[in-house]
Amino acid sequence: MVSDAEISPKFAEFFCGGGMVRAGLGKAWSCAFANDIDPMKCAVYADNWGRRGLIEADIATLDVAPLLQPIDLYWASSPCQDFSLAGKGQGLNGVRSGVFMEWAGMIQRAAEQGFAPRIIAFENVTGLMTRNNGRDLVQVLKTLSDLGYRIGAMEIDAAHFLPQSRPRLFIIGVRQDVPVERLMADGPRGVFHTEKVQAFVKRMPTGLRRQWVWWHHEPPGKRRTSLSKIVDQAPDTDWISDTDVARLLSLMSEPSQARVAAARSSGKIEIGMLYKRGRPDEGGQNRQRAEIRFDGLAGCLRTPAGGSSRQTIMFVKGNETRARLLSSKEVARLMGLPDRFKMPERYNQAYKVAGDGVAVPIVSYLNKTLFQPILQAERRRAVA
Repeated sequence: MVSDAEISPKFAEFFCGGGMVRAGLGKAWSCAFANDIDPMKCAVYADNWGRRGLIEADIATLDVAPLLQPIDLYWASSPCQDFSLAGKGQGLNGVRSGVFMEWAGMIQRAAEQGFAPRIIAFENVTGLMTRNNGRDLVQVLKTLSDLGYRIGAMEIDAAHFLPQSRPRLFIIGVRQDVPVERLMADGPRGVFHTEKVQAFVKRMPTGLRRQWVWWHHEPPGKRRTSLSKIVDQAPDTDWISDTDVARLLSLMSEPSQARVAAARSSGKIEIGMLYKRGRPDEGGQNRQRAEIRFDGLAGCLRTPAGGSSRQTIMFVKGNETRARLLSSKEVARLMGLPDRFKMPERYNQAYKVAGDGVAVPIVSYLNKTLFQPILQAERRRAVA
């Protein structure tokens, strides 16, 4: 008897972290392969999904053998530091972001043995469109095109699905022999074909532009999750003392102070999300500032480094102000993970798993919008 795993589409998840792509794809997919170099993240992955198919190793040392099987989707959310605003702009020459080429090499080696995946998905920061004047993204796209894929990209902000501002670039490639005509728009036609994406395509080399696809997509539905719904009633973070709350308020810029004043005047409990950042003063000296927003969104979760990137949640009602760091459960919820997902017990590790991950509902959206229709078209062709 054929098992569900044998008839389900298969995926390989590179730089898998805690397995958030797997969470987004859901039970309709079967995991053929997962890889990460970080022992802590692999332990989280194993706690939630088991160790079957999981390989803890540097991608540069991987054997292609586990990939020599029919796999429908390769997904990579590779390290973004060298492409991001927080990085040093080294791009593909950077140690972290340069692992993209190792991933592309795995695709090539599998393809040489007759096992090229139908679909490839690469997720990274939107800075990839501008770093090195866009040359890094051109190289990424050319590499994938040369491997035999039609390529297109969408800029998707997690704010469409979750109460977190987290714009990311999602590059989707489909093997040249796979029929995708019904999923191709004749130009930028969707909410995720942003002005940034359109501007980049206009600058793209002509030959590469011929391989570009404007993937057809429908706008997502109304976001159902709010900041109030992600609040943890039993947080694993301590409340900040009144003295430290007063210090946070004193560090705020005038616009942030005005937002707090407006929140106090509403008469309701208002939830603000606060970051501490270094900002130059009038004399050019870098000084710490606290910036807060009350627009119903958290800022982008990032891997904690020195504590400055960890977000503080602030509750304001009249003159009463309480604050604490986001809890482990809250950062998981902000990425779309269910409460049953097992996060690390150590706070910074939980924050790292979340901050380095991919928003789960976006994976689900891409699966519904593109991956499943692509696979269904393939099945129809096979039957015909």
